[in-house]
Amino acid sequence: MLDRFDPGLDPQFAAIDAARLARRLAEVLPPEAVIRSAESMRPYESDGLAAYRSLPAVVVLPADAGEIAAVLRICAELGAPVVARGAGTGLSGGALPFPGGVLLGLGKLDRILAIDPEARTARVQPGVRNLAISEAARRFGLFYAPDPSSQLACSIGGNVAENAGGVHCLKYGLTVHNILALEALTIEGERLVIGSQAPDAPGFDLMALMTGSEGLLAVITEITVRLLPLPEQACALLAAFAEVGDAGRAVAEIIAAGITPAGLEMMDALAVEAAETYAHAGYPTGAAAILICECDGALADAREELEHVAALCRAAGAASVQFAADEAERLRFWAGRKAAFPAMGRLAPDYYCMDGTIPRRRLPQVLQRIAALSRQHGLAVANVFHAGDGNLHPLILYDAARPGDLARAERLGGEILELCVGVGGTITGEHGVGREKINQMCMQFSPDEISAFAAIKAAFDPAGLLNPGKAIPSLARCAEFGAMHVHGGKTAFADLPRF
Repeated sequence: MLDRFDPGLDPQFAAIDAARLARRLAEVLPPEAVIRSAESMRPYESDGLAAYRSLPAVVVLPADAGEIAAVLRICAELGAPVVARGAGTGLSGGALPFPGGVLLGLGKLDRILAIDPEARTARVQPGVRNLAISEAARRFGLFYAPDPSSQLACSIGGNVAENAGGVHCLKYGLTVHNILALEALTIEGERLVIGSQAPDAPGFDLMALMTGSEGLLAVITEITVRLLPLPEQACALLAAFAEVGDAGRAVAEIIAAGITPAGLEMMDALAVEAAETYAHAGYPTGAAAILICECDGALADAREELEHVAALCRAAGAASVQFAADEAERLRFWAGRKAAFPAMGRLAPDYYCMDGTIPRRRLPQVLQRIAALSRQHGLAVANVFHAGDGNLHPLILYDAARPGDLARAERLGGEILELCVGVGGTITGEHGVGREKINQMCMQFSPDEISAFAAIKAAFDPAGLLNPGKAIPSLARCAEFGAMHVHGGKTAFADLPRF
């Protein structure tokens, strides 16, 4: 079971004077932007991984980059840890506050600064909602492609920090493929400008380094995103399968045929049941698994491609294939998929969402192994995932009020992540490492690799004040965890499957 934050874990921060810290911050921020009472700080005590909670010493809500820089300079001076937070929809504990430190809320920086329809770019602040970018760009016939399931609420700054994906990332890429430039502030309050609107930039690719860095290197204050033309046509189908393995084989056949759908999502029977009851999307609840596939582009091309996908699904054993009759039905297909996570509340009081990635060819075997682990731990698992790129989201159902359930869910989740690594995959596809997966980092990477990550962190943040205790484990932690490094899909763990 992962340890919760304990100020005693790191003696570096034990001597912080919280009252003095709050007084200094009140000197550079208006009174309403400094929150100190425990009750008022409760909304900030966790992110979407609600099982892990802690309170900071103070929450600050700056209104612009100048106020952020002033906050960071004070934290650097006093040696106070600072955790940046966007909308709080993350699922890995990345925005979990550090006790005795500062929680830096970026919600007030919520302006779309400019849209350039000719260059197909938008310049936005980090607190802008993901969906708001596409809504603003639509009048120019453009959209922002990455669309996490939480796109109605999640902020673009958090998307950059976690390198978020979404149901259309198979064709259009992750956040890192759709941003051109960043402005950020170091822990000393120094302004960094990374990337440009040019096709390439000299020097190291700091854009890729910053994207997915989980707030460990700098605080993002502005993002320039790439916009794409709205496709002429988007059409979708829903294929139902009597066997999960058949659905997995259909995915492999679609990709092998050279087809790159705009989206290719898979849900198992438990997820289908919950999503249909919740969203009334028209899903066949008797199916062992369903695939949702969307093709877009020119009208004739999109329809022809989707017909090819339908033939491949039938050849793989699909019991039925249903084409969306119109735009409203296409949107219903996706509404059910995007509602799958909240729909789990109809099946259990709590769920623990995992995020691992595997080679697509391993999909049937990995799903079989997850089912076996589910039975072994006595906890149901609903599977919802981006099948086209092998990004799994097993949802472990449990009851936090039942003693031992959360610990069992964590153990099961850890074994699923180790399974992903054991077959040649990774411990995260889009949710980040945060606090949740820090132990599994020890088996994903060697001590030399972890030391290299720590050296990069130290180059930006020598005192380790930005989001401490997240993403990069110490070598001492790895030794305590007892992890055995896995590389190239080879593992000494006896319970992992051999394929």
